[in-house]
Amino acid sequence: MADSAGSKNVGNKSRPTELKRAEQQRAQETRSAILNAALAEFATKGFEAASIRSIADRIGLQHPLITYHYRSKDVLWQAVAEFVFERIQQEWDTNLTDTPPAMAADRVKLVYRSLFQFTVDFPQFHRFMLQEFLVYSPRLQWLADTVLKPLISWLIPQIRAAQDENTLPKVEPILLHYLMISLTSTLSGFGPEMLATSNVSASDPAVVEAYWQMVETLVFNKQPETPCADKAESRSGKPGSRPRASARVKSS
Repeated sequence: MADSAGSKNVGNKSRPTELKRAEQQRAQETRSAILNAALAEFATKGFEAASIRSIADRIGLQHPLITYHYRSKDVLWQAVAEFVFERIQQEWDTNLTDTPPAMAADRVKLVYRSLFQFTVDFPQFHRFMLQEFLVYSPRLQWLADTVLKPLISWLIPQIRAAQDENTLPKVEPILLHYLMISLTSTLSGFGPEMLATSNVSASDPAVVEAYWQMVETLVFNKQPETPCADKAESRSGKPGSRPRASARVKSS
């Protein structure tokens, strides 16, 4: 009897624990759905025109559920920014943590290549950022202080080191950085226009690879890989360190 009662007590304790875990999982899934819907809304309409009600409509939720998780549109916007940059940070960590390249140029290349691939996979990210870059706002300042300045502080010494290796043009590093930002967002920014004018799909893996090979050829003095470029044409007619966003983004 004692054993039976003990087993029953253990079972009673485990059920609330399992229930709590299930609730936490559902809450996490709800937050992820909200953030993805909010990213699409902010990317399409911009912050001022976007509304929590419209975001809720995108995923079939009652809008009070969104304000339960994110009490205001400003808080939700910041959560979206943290959400997307955490995903980019994960790519940087994967490429630069375990076996960082010895050459500064290769480290720089990995950072921009990861950002480029992310913008291809999630073109809404570029549009989300573009909405804020059009005019100055407190959100842009927050983004600069929280994410962009820490990234640039890491990148500029890496760019200078790559210039010393004679693998990058010897120009002002910050200008080179923004040139690379422009290059990494070309496919995500001009994808619809490219399809309309040239029937070239910006999401075609061959086009994506050929484009990046062209970037490496033009910027990093890499010899072009002819087979890859031909394939796309036929289809379409310091070591150990890494970029680090602020602790607030990383811990969210």
